[in-house]
Parts: sequence; C-alpha cells; structure tokens
Amino acid sequence: MSSQNDDISSNVLRQMKAGGFDFTQIHPIEFYAVFPDESGARQAAGRFRGESLNAQVRERDDGGWNLELSKIMYATYRGIGAFEEAFEGVVSPLGGEVEGWGVKHERQTA
Repeated sequence: MSSQNDDISSNVLRQMKAGGFDFTQIHPIEFYAVFPDESGARQAAGRFRGESLNAQVRERDDGGWNLELSKIMYATYRGIGAFEEAFEGVVSPLGGEVEGWGVKHERQTA
C-alpha cells in the first residue's frame, strides 16, 4: 500500500472508531476498482472466488467498468492493507485501477 493510501486508511479507521464501529466483529469490507473493459473486471472478480462474499461487475456511465468485491474480515489496518495490496496485484495487470475500500456501518447517534 502506498503511503498516501496508508494515510487514507488510517484516517478512515480513526473515523470509524470515533463513530462507534465494532472492531471486535467481522464485517464485509468492500474493495473497489475500475477497468476500461468488462473482460478485465470479470477476470479480476474470478481470481477472488472463495475469498469474497460477493463480487459485482457493473458498467459505468463513462463506458468503464466497476468491480466491487466484498471480503468478510476484521477491519484492521494490517488486514485491509494486505488485502488491498493483493487486490492491486490482480487488478493492475488487467488494466484496472484500485479506487479504495469501505465498509457499511450505521452511525450511532447520541
């Protein structure tokens, strides 16, 4: 993971903690990539069979293709960084670009 991604991930994890995120439970963490063609997106999705909860490939309005891959895991800096690095290792040679990660979480209100 590049140092810029390290900083972004650290900030996101801090915000999640401040928002009351439960780090003791496993969650579906979503990793995002964009491809110039459907073939590359589908090939990348296929490389993660057995590791992901869900892989979705969708066409974008600009003609590109999105890949959203959900992996069930603990939301840790090390775990997310390691998977993001592996994700980039598959996505980049297929002409894609990693666009980050996220997790759906209901914010607790005071």
